[in-house]
Amino acid sequence: MTITTTSSIEGKKIVRYLGIVTGEAVIGTKLFDDMFRGIRGISGGRTSKYEKDLFAARGLAIKDMESSAKQLGANAIVGVDLDYEAFGGGEPVLMVIASGTAVEVE
Repeated sequence: MTITTTSSIEGKKIVRYLGIVTGEAVIGTKLFDDMFRGIRGISGGRTSKYEKDLFAARGLAIKDMESSAKQLGANAIVGVDLDYEAFGGGEPVLMVIASGTAVEVE
């Protein structure tokens, strides 16, 4: 399935718009466990653990969105947008939302 952030797919013609599709992924970041493993995570440096968590959450959200599109009979998704949100009290949680328009292309 072609998935793109653009509103069209070069060389393809959109023949049917099937609706908006979304996918969500919510994961705990275990921030407090990581704070004591190295100061980089709280001093603004890059942390590979959070990058891996973000990569995994993004992949899950896109797969969830793709599954929704397939259920509608789509063979592509256009106009994809990825939104990120962090929230939570004791243990911060990362949420990734993928949304786009399911279409049929020829």
